[in-house]
Amino acid sequence: MSAVEPVLKPPVAKAGDAAATVALSLAPIDAPMSLRDRAYAALKQAIMDADIYAHREELRLDERQLSEALGVSRTPIREAMTLLEQEGFLRTEPRRGIFIVRKTKKQIVEMIEMWAALESMAARLATTNASDEEIGSLRHMFDEFRNSTPAEHIDEYSDANIAFHQAIIALSGSHLMGKTIENLFIHVRAIRRMTISQSDRASRSIVDHMRIIEALEQRDTELAERLVRQHSLDLAAYVERHCDFLD
Repeated sequence: MSAVEPVLKPPVAKAGDAAATVALSLAPIDAPMSLRDRAYAALKQAIMDADIYAHREELRLDERQLSEALGVSRTPIREAMTLLEQEGFLRTEPRRGIFIVRKTKKQIVEMIEMWAALESMAARLATTNASDEEIGSLRHMFDEFRNSTPAEHIDEYSDANIAFHQAIIALSGSHLMGKTIENLFIHVRAIRRMTISQSDRASRSIVDHMRIIEALEQRDTELAERLVRQHSLDLAAYVERHCDFLD
């Protein structure tokens, strides 16, 4: 039995006790983060930052290149990739290698719809949980676009757009919601980044964002929830109509 596995001992009953104490067999936490965990964190962040839908070709990972880039042996790289595969970020194909997982158009639409449900609930919670200062900080994300159109600074606006949606989740005050949405984020963010420059979506996006911020500032729970949900559902509809390259 490992040192961290709990050992449940029969409780000693005492008269009047409402609960029994359980003794756990635990080892002191004094070891630094393992190479596997460091490799895992680095690879996961790199995958989340990558533009995984920019090209039609599959994205294969090379153990040797990753080992050289991170400055560690291949063993922690393999262990980290195993964890990432279990979480759905990677897939292994016999005799072909390990690939970053990409979704089909149908899967992307379903993920955006799920995001819409979660983010709209986050907006609802934000109207009661977030402070005036926290809600006000949303406006500052778009300060540099006051005197120019988003299309003139599309990369910067794309980053601000993504940060805005992350911030709404954070303002909900729900840690569980943030963890639940994490595996959706890599795909939804990549699609937002790809489509924001198309069909004048950036200009329409900033209008939607300002309306959402106003609803949050006014603590209008129903309106904030509805606007956030519709904003993401509009993206889902756009992907359905225009993103055949995903299949």
